[in-house]
Amino acid sequence: MSGSGSPEETVKPSRLGVGLGVLLSAGLLAAGTFMVLVNRPSAKLQPYTLRPDDPQVVSFGARIYAQQCAACHGVRGEGQSDWRERGTDGLLPAPPHDPSGHTWHHPDSQLFAITKFGLAKLIEQPDYKTAMPIYDRVLSDHEIVAVLSWIKAQWPPDVRTRHDEINEAARKSGM
Repeated sequence: MSGSGSPEETVKPSRLGVGLGVLLSAGLLAAGTFMVLVNRPSAKLQPYTLRPDDPQVVSFGARIYAQQCAACHGVRGEGQSDWRERGTDGLLPAPPHDPSGHTWHHPDSQLFAITKFGLAKLIEQPDYKTAMPIYDRVLSDHEIVAVLSWIKAQWPPDVRTRHDEINEAARKSGM
């Protein structure tokens, strides 16, 4: 007898319906959790944010710099002589990473990109020739950040402050 409202006619949820409801609820919970985590201030740090005040990162970076960078850029980041003049091979010598060079003139994002992907890719000139190796698939992102953090840790406070200002301006401009 249809429409009588008897207990026999009460609609019972199917297992499929319950399962879909649970799955949908779990998905919404996961999405909400993801949004909370992504919007935390610490989550907004880009993988290329340098950490010159973290002794563990700097120590790790010093070891990698000694292995991968010092042969060209110098043990203390002093670079090669006449680094602004092209050599007989047409390439620029390795610049210094100390305050006499221009490394600190670039925001973290550019330093990271140059190290990982090469200057030619950054400036979108695929034929640009440089002796600087591309470290993508050689060093991890963490290792690149560590090396760059060690370099920045060597700079005097006034240069670090100016570099922080460059980073802030780059962030505001969307870099």
